[in-house]
Amino acid sequence: MYHIDLRHLRTLSALRDTGSLVEAADQVHLTQSALSHQIKDIESRLGGALFFRKTRPVRFTPAGRRLLDLADEVLPLTQAAMRDLARLMGGKAGRLFMAIECHSCFEWLLPAINAYREAWPEVELDISGGFNFDPLPALRRGDLDLVVTADPIDDADLAYLPLFGYEAQVAMSVDHPLTRKEWLAPADLANETLIVYPVDRQRLDVFTRFLDPAGVQPAKVRTAEITTMMVQLVASGRGVCCLPNWALDEYAKSGYVVARSLGEEGVWPNLAAAIRAEQRDAPFLSAFVALAKKTCFETLIGIVPADAELA
Repeated sequence: MYHIDLRHLRTLSALRDTGSLVEAADQVHLTQSALSHQIKDIESRLGGALFFRKTRPVRFTPAGRRLLDLADEVLPLTQAAMRDLARLMGGKAGRLFMAIECHSCFEWLLPAINAYREAWPEVELDISGGFNFDPLPALRRGDLDLVVTADPIDDADLAYLPLFGYEAQVAMSVDHPLTRKEWLAPADLANETLIVYPVDRQRLDVFTRFLDPAGVQPAKVRTAEITTMMVQLVASGRGVCCLPNWALDEYAKSGYVVARSLGEEGVWPNLAAAIRAEQRDAPFLSAFVALAKKTCFETLIGIVPADAELA
C-alpha cells in the first residue's frame, strides 16, 4: 500500500496552483529535476499517472484529483497545527482553564480576564466558580491550569504565585452593639449568627484563624452564595459576616455596614495563583498573574503585598 507523504501533497498542490513544473518546483524549493523525480516516484508506487503531460494548465487524472482533494483537507490542518505549535513553544499561546476559591474575587478578576483576552488572544481561556469541587486536586491532574486560592496545600507538583495579602474583617449592621468596640475578640461572636459562603469551614479564615483556635463557636451559622446578599442580610440585622477588607470598603464608606478587625492585630490571609510547578515559567501564565496583580493594586483598597514564601 502506498504511504502518502505530506511533501507529495504539497508538490501536487503547487503543481495545480502554478500550472507548470518549473513554477511548482520553485514554490516547493526543489529543482525541476528533483520535482519530476518525486512525481515519477509517486506514480510508480500508485501504478498510474497523476496528470496528463504536455497540457497547460495541468490537467489531473482522477487519481491526481483525489490526492488534491486530500491535500486541500490535510495541508491547511497541518499548517494550522504547526502555527499553534510554534506559538505554544514560543510561549504565546496555551490553555488557561481556571477556578476561583475566593467568592469575592470576581469583582477584580473579571476586569483582569478581559484585559488578558485582549493582550493574549491566542490563549484558550475559561473560568469555573470552583465551589462544587476541590479545585487544587483538579489542577494537579491537569483538568485546570490555575486556581485562585487562599488555602495552599503542601504539594511538590504545585507552585503558588503570590497575588496580594488582605485583612479579613467582620461586617455588622450600623446599630449593632459590637460597633462600639475597636476590634473583636473570638468571644464576641459566640452569640452571633455568622453568615458564610457555602464552603467547607476549613476554607474559612474566620473559623480556622480566629474562632477555632480560641475554642469558640457562633450561636448559628447561615450561608449565602453571593457577597451582596450576604451584606444585605448583615445590614438588616440578620447576622454578621466575615469578608475581605477590599470587598467591604465600599459598603463601609457608604454607611451601609460597619467593619471591624478580628483581634487587635487583625487576620491577614494571602491570596495566590496556584499552578502546576512544571508550568511555572510558561509566559502566558506568568503574564496573567502579573496582569491580575496589577489590576488588584490599581483597584482594590487595603491590600498589601503577599508573603514572599508563597512563591
